[in-house]
Amino acid sequence: MNRTVEPEVPATILPAAGVAGVREEVRARRRALAVARPYLYILPTFLFLFVFTHYPILKTFYLSLFRWNLATPKMELVGAANYVQAWSSPLFWQVVQNNVLFALGTVPISLALALMSALLINQRIRGLAIYRAALFYPTMIPMAAAAMIWLWILTPSYGLVNFYGRSLGLPDIHWLGHSRFALAALALVGIWKRVGYYMVIFLAGLQVIPEHLYEAAILEGASPWQRFWRITFPLLSPTTFFVAIMAVIDSFQAIDQVYLMTQGGPGNHTNLFIFYIYQNAFRFFDMGYASAVSTILFLILLGLTVLAFRMLHRRVHYA
Repeated sequence: MNRTVEPEVPATILPAAGVAGVREEVRARRRALAVARPYLYILPTFLFLFVFTHYPILKTFYLSLFRWNLATPKMELVGAANYVQAWSSPLFWQVVQNNVLFALGTVPISLALALMSALLINQRIRGLAIYRAALFYPTMIPMAAAAMIWLWILTPSYGLVNFYGRSLGLPDIHWLGHSRFALAALALVGIWKRVGYYMVIFLAGLQVIPEHLYEAAILEGASPWQRFWRITFPLLSPTTFFVAIMAVIDSFQAIDQVYLMTQGGPGNHTNLFIFYIYQNAFRFFDMGYASAVSTILFLILLGLTVLAFRMLHRRVHYA
């Protein structure tokens, strides 16, 4: 019986080709994993930002196009009607004016005091840790507690301000009940609360300035003011720029002291943006209009930030 003998194929040819293909596939997977690995690491952060930042912003834009009162679950599409209502509302423009005045009263003073405090505690003096803790301590106090402290200090009958004012022959002033002084009193609380936080940031910026620059300036006979103006202030400009942006944003987000100390009064003279949004959303249940005002606030802060970057960013000196 004849048997047909098939030609033998070398055993190493097909396995070698298969191994090369497998190796190339493994390399491709490793390259893809190497590209995707950084994104996998930051994926939780992106999810957090989307859920708690980006989605609420987009949802606010969406709700601002509807007339929606929480008492009636039906939503009615009204387009830009909520924005027209804000534009034609005298109270809205009073809130804008109040918040602009509040920002103008708090931001420059807070930055100046924070920078002065940072310069003072950056010196080599005894008991430096005590001074730093004392200046930073107001930042550690919750704003609700700080508001209650200042509410007691500014009380007309037995408050500390009027108590010492009477000893100087000054009349009692209802600081939180007078339309001329109420907003200034809230600004004072905001300054007292935030200066320590800005001071720490300035202090961090001061401590990275090279010491040899000051030593060279001293050898050249530069005065303390010249050293500050020619060395400290230019090299501190990135920190100043950052703190200024943060201070402006903080000034448009003040609500705790308004809610606890004045409730927007007297006569809406202390009604600021966030409290105005809170009133319309959770007191009048007008979520559509509150979303429109929130969108306007977002656009204002975005515009101020972009304007600051356009005008001041070129003057910032990065090491």
